[in-house]
Amino acid sequence: MNSTPRRRRAALAIAAAAVLPLSLTACADSGGDKAAEPAAGVSAAASSPAAQAMDEPFGPACASVPEDGAGSFKGMAQDPVATAASNNPALSTLVSAVQKAGLVDTLNNAQDITVFAPTNDAFAKIPKADLDAVLADKATLTKILTYHVVGQKLTPEQLENGSFETLQKGTVTTTGSGESYTVNDSSTVVCGNVKTANATVYIVDTVLMPK
Repeated sequence: MNSTPRRRRAALAIAAAAVLPLSLTACADSGGDKAAEPAAGVSAAASSPAAQAMDEPFGPACASVPEDGAGSFKGMAQDPVATAASNNPALSTLVSAVQKAGLVDTLNNAQDITVFAPTNDAFAKIPKADLDAVLADKATLTKILTYHVVGQKLTPEQLENGSFETLQKGTVTTTGSGESYTVNDSSTVVCGNVKTANATVYIVDTVLMPK
């Protein structure tokens, strides 16, 4: 009996057995490469914690803001700016001044504005007699308060070297970088990039005075 066909069949079987694992390995490698590729349109940088942190409030005074409730960052983001400020105890003098000037509705109804909000300590730097006189003079008070408002939402990057017209028609200048900014070379941002429903707020340590 001729054994040649048997030897041929055995050789083919051995060859097939050798090739099959190599083919499976190649398929597995190909699938692994596809799984490792990032999904189309997804940016790792855009979703990173560092990128998200750039849009968060910053500054030493931010630590005193409550973690929850109407006076928290999340709570203030739900209210228009004058209402949001009224929920922050550190801004009570400013809120009182806004009420005396009759600007509550004006600020709450404005859209896409920036407010440089002086703290109670900022108002305390003004001699009491002078402050009382200003608070009693609605026209002067209105000029000072509207000088703290810019008719656009400003990002921290825009404050690095900026000049902006205010609702009072004067101009404020800003300088700084990172988490350190100064307004008119005299007032420091102590808690910045605070969002309300209609404004971005930069809380400052000195009252800005129009020329």
